Amino acid sequence: METLIQAGGLTLRYGRKTALDDVSFSVPKGRVVGLLGHNGAGKTSLMKALVGLLPCTGNLAVLGLAPMADRVRLLEQLSYIPDVAILPRWARVEQLITLMSGLHPRFSAERARALLKRTSVKPSDKVKTLSKGMVAQVHLALMAAVDARLMILDEPTLGLDVLSRKAFYEMLIDEWCDGERSVLVSTHQVEEIESLLSDVLMLNEGKLVLSISLEEVDRRFVALSHDPAQAEAIAAAHPLLRYRVQGGTAALFDGPPPEHVQALGQRVRPSLVDLFVALTRAPEMNRTQG
Repeated sequence: METLIQAGGLTLRYGRKTALDDVSFSVPKGRVVGLLGHNGAGKTSLMKALVGLLPCTGNLAVLGLAPMADRVRLLEQLSYIPDVAILPRWARVEQLITLMSGLHPRFSAERARALLKRTSVKPSDKVKTLSKGMVAQVHLALMAAVDARLMILDEPTLGLDVLSRKAFYEMLIDEWCDGERSVLVSTHQVEEIESLLSDVLMLNEGKLVLSISLEEVDRRFVALSHDPAQAEAIAAAHPLLRYRVQGGTAALFDGPPPEHVQALGQRVRPSLVDLFVALTRAPEMNRTQG
């Protein structure tokens, strides 16, 4: 399968601070990849490195190009919405479409107008009259109208209400994801997009702690819901995380626990949120402890 992003040993430092520490992963075509991490984990630094806006050491190819050396060519072949995406407030939407037509050789004004018909935004609307959700939809329509094979989105729905976030991701999946293109998206609303993802990358303090498909998550990680009375026996098997669920307690394991432990509970699907907490929390933390 064709690989759109190939990263090996990426390292990025700001003075004494290490933003990325030996990060390696790949993104094949046709995938929707979630990039998860606490604030300051290195998500934005990684995305900027991928589009050639920050230099890093290691090996990196995006769409077969070296981002720093071939930045102009690369930006013509991908769509990128940064964490601070600002559209000129004075402009009308139609003016933005005209501007993009002149700036980007792969931009389709016709497709942008067609995408905007999915929204309540009119071409004559000024940006300053639009809600945050509408502005996000305009930005997505402009980026999705670029004939690209890769879209990189850094917290694209930050600050939006739940309905606006839902509309944004529905447009993304319906109008852009076609089995050939890939999306890399960072977000704090993990629960809302988990069902849309095919893969996940987890960063913690600049280190990549997990790179995995959702299918492999279900095969590799085991969550057991159990009666609190079994907590001591479950803890003896050294789960990654113990946490409360409705009606009891659950434990998360990397790999199947011993059969006698499995018999103490009922297997449930681990959520990405629980997996993220397990892999990025301080070792001494535990959500069942007061």
